Amino acid sequence: MIYDCTVIGGGAAGMLAAATAAECGAEVLLLEKNPLMGRKLGLTGKGRCNLTNRCDRDEFLRNVPVNPRFLYSAVSAFSPEDTIELFEGLGVALKTERGNRVFPVSDRAGDVVMALKRYTDRSGVKTLHTAAVGVTAENGEISGVQTEQGFFQSRTVIIATGGLSYPATGSTGDGYRFAAELGHTIIEPRPSLVALESSDGFCRELAGLTLKNVALRLFENGREIYSDFGELLFTHTGISGPTVISASAHMRKKDALYRVELDLKPALTQEQLDARVLREISASPKQTLKNLLRSLLPASMCAPFCELSGVGGDTVVSVLSKAERKTVVQRLKSFPIEGLKHGPAESAIITSGGVKTSEIDPASMASKIVKGLYFAGEIIDTDAYTGGFNLQIAFSTARLAGRRAAEQTKGR
Repeated sequence: MIYDCTVIGGGAAGMLAAATAAECGAEVLLLEKNPLMGRKLGLTGKGRCNLTNRCDRDEFLRNVPVNPRFLYSAVSAFSPEDTIELFEGLGVALKTERGNRVFPVSDRAGDVVMALKRYTDRSGVKTLHTAAVGVTAENGEISGVQTEQGFFQSRTVIIATGGLSYPATGSTGDGYRFAAELGHTIIEPRPSLVALESSDGFCRELAGLTLKNVALRLFENGREIYSDFGELLFTHTGISGPTVISASAHMRKKDALYRVELDLKPALTQEQLDARVLREISASPKQTLKNLLRSLLPASMCAPFCELSGVGGDTVVSVLSKAERKTVVQRLKSFPIEGLKHGPAESAIITSGGVKTSEIDPASMASKIVKGLYFAGEIIDTDAYTGGFNLQIAFSTARLAGRRAAEQTKGR
């Protein structure tokens, strides 16, 4: 038979696109190379699935640093509120947490995966667990998909294969190859929303240490480009944690020099902190600097801090010069971590880059190069910050692609 629409990829975008197209009357084939659907979706939000962010369109687009205007039509047509309504209609009770993040009440990502799977089944989607090998076109128009189980004729194809993050779940970049072979430009994929590696050796010494309620500033070639407040974790290779993951989305220049500076005492001004240090010195003038710092910092951080400050940890505080004391205070307000770069793509939450947006019609997610070809989700060169925004991009683009693909085949 000839399918109206074949969807490649059984993740969040693929399942919703397939169900949408089928609901619109199309004969739909969904191809997923894994034995289970939605494997990456099942890992999101640390297994809890932050499936959207409860905000309006304009606020949503402000949280999309890469090609936000491209998403205007998609998010207008299928908003975060539409996503909430859809999943609640599919039987997934939802709750809204800090930062307007929306989660299942059960805190189980598997509930979202199963809801989408039921949706595809109920809509009449035929699912086949096999790997797509290539997408074929004749005279500039889609003709079908070659798979490991043979060739399937199809009037339209939606590529929803994801990016390069979490390759064990199936996101191995196949979709980039399919798109490129059909004439599309691929913006070089790079990790985003990922832990950062640092050239500073003290990060390894501090591995496992979590700092809470610290202020972070990110610098690119000496210019501040981002700031945040919250939690940071030292790792064997650098730094991670919510503030770092968000900061990584702003590191977009391949050859730039990046560093962060941490305000370890953000509740105090530099003058207030200096006064506190003076009180500590007056109260215990014979203590060492290292001991004084233990009232201000985690114990494991005191030695690296002293080394970075250039003031010996064994220095008796009563003999600290005014300049040395000022240096210590300044370092508490501006602790540097240098030589930062993204961690590996396979550990990133999402991949930035993908199919060039100028080659996709934003009103339909259709290719401008090949008739009958559509894109949905992470394969498109647009991505957002943490907080449910990236899954909403997947849902919005998938809903639009599914509807328009079905309309094309039905002549609507």
